[in-house]
Amino acid sequence: MEYKSENRICQNCKNDFIIEPEDFNFYEKIKVPPPTFCVECRRQRKAVWRNERSLYKRNCDLCNKNIFSVYPEKSIFPVYCYDCWVSDKWDVGKYSEDLDFSKPFFEQFKNLSNKVPHYALYNINAKRSDYCNISADLKDCYLIFGSWYSENCSYGDSVLESKDSFDNLWITKCDNCFYLVDCENCYKTLFSQECDSCIDSWFLFNCRNCSNCLFCSNLQNKQCCVFNKQLTKEEFDNFKKSFLENLSIDELKKAKGKFEEFKIKTIRRFMIGKNYVNSTGNFIRNSKNIKKSFFIHDDENIKYGFRSVLSQKDSFDIWGCSGGEMAYESLNVDYSSRVFFTLHSWHLLDSVYSIDIKQSSFLFGCYGLKNKNYCILNKQYSKEQYEELLPKIIQHMNDMPYIDSKGIIYKYGEFFPPGLSPFSYNETVAQDYFLLTKDEAQKQGYKWKDLEIKNYKITKQTKDLPSKIEDVDDSILEDIIECQHDQKCNEGCTQAFRIIKPELQFYKNMGLPLPILCPNCRYHEYFKLRNPIKLWHRKCMKTDCTNEFETSYSPDRPEIVYCERCYQQTVY
Repeated sequence: MEYKSENRICQNCKNDFIIEPEDFNFYEKIKVPPPTFCVECRRQRKAVWRNERSLYKRNCDLCNKNIFSVYPEKSIFPVYCYDCWVSDKWDVGKYSEDLDFSKPFFEQFKNLSNKVPHYALYNINAKRSDYCNISADLKDCYLIFGSWYSENCSYGDSVLESKDSFDNLWITKCDNCFYLVDCENCYKTLFSQECDSCIDSWFLFNCRNCSNCLFCSNLQNKQCCVFNKQLTKEEFDNFKKSFLENLSIDELKKAKGKFEEFKIKTIRRFMIGKNYVNSTGNFIRNSKNIKKSFFIHDDENIKYGFRSVLSQKDSFDIWGCSGGEMAYESLNVDYSSRVFFTLHSWHLLDSVYSIDIKQSSFLFGCYGLKNKNYCILNKQYSKEQYEELLPKIIQHMNDMPYIDSKGIIYKYGEFFPPGLSPFSYNETVAQDYFLLTKDEAQKQGYKWKDLEIKNYKITKQTKDLPSKIEDVDDSILEDIIECQHDQKCNEGCTQAFRIIKPELQFYKNMGLPLPILCPNCRYHEYFKLRNPIKLWHRKCMKTDCTNEFETSYSPDRPEIVYCERCYQQTVY
């Protein structure tokens, strides 16, 4: 059948969106109806199921060991530590539901999910890295999330194969780095963004193979530059020495401000990427046929994707998936094929509406299963029974859909309703990418968790911190320091924080003054440096160029945005 583009109205935000012919072809291929939510609302809906940074101390409900978990102590369902969850000490088979065609399917799934033991924390092969989540193979790390194969790193997200680095967002193979955003292969580089292979530098933007540079942008293969001006080695050394000798808390704030003013005048490439073919979006590398997607590495034929890596193929509307194919509306699913509306699982085949599944196939509406086949709501069926029931369930979901508190209708083909998520909106990455106030979130039907009043006995006010790191001694490690935001922001402020020993040593080695914000507020500060995961149709801003493109720079922003050709001609 030959399809044409169609305009639809989003069931959630009521805005128009387009379903394109290639979308219809994919939906027909996997036998699901077209979406009723626009792409932004679909991403937001998935994001409320990913809690990265909100951790709680509690006991494992099986072994009673004290653990960290994304679920608080008084959760409605049991919570098991990793060792217990993967063990044979319990039988997930006893947690099942009989199909009931008198109730909406999602209500039945909710009943199941409120009984099944939940996995406390996604932190695999961690060594002395208890305060981390959605991570693997970390050693001596603290408050690191969405990361793997890193050592002695703290306070960051997507810290990959890196060492001895603090306060970073999506870095790869970096060493002794601080406050980097979307950088790779850097060493002793601080306060920089979108850089590759830079050494001994501060405040860089989109630089490659640069060393000993300060306050620079769009440079390649340069040394001893300040604000993009070439200096002699002696001139540079004198400038850097003066900069570091005078680097106080206040001077660092001024330096950040000066760099932001400098960056505004920097010509921007409409899209960040490398070795991509026939693709639109941002941060796309070594991939082809990627459309309207962000942070895609080594993939093929992906549309509306986010954070997809390691040869994911032929998938739509995925978030955090890798190494698989034919996925749709799924979140955090690895090495799986034909998985639809599935979360936090790996090594699956033909899984639909399932969560926390390991090495299984042919599942519908299951939770927490391991090495199982042909199950519905965790109940075991024969292959023949399963295949007979499947079309009946789909028809039932269409005939008796789930309707949420906003009146939104969830038939077969919709992702899980946000109300079924065990997390509040501001506990999840939804608050990072789709920032809402409490009132806005509740009006949109999301749950909200008020910040806990900690009643910390603060021993050091921000105003009383030593201005320079040279005046700080180890006694600071005993202090509870006031966060300057004092929970007056919308960023999950913890009100107070402490300095850990490796962090203090790093500050001393680098000549950095102490922070004045808690880790959550620092994270949101550098997170805001990124463009949104949204595209606008624009024209190249170079005079006489008629090229058009889709870019993550909205038309009302002040940056100068060029097409690829004009960028290369002007900058390089």
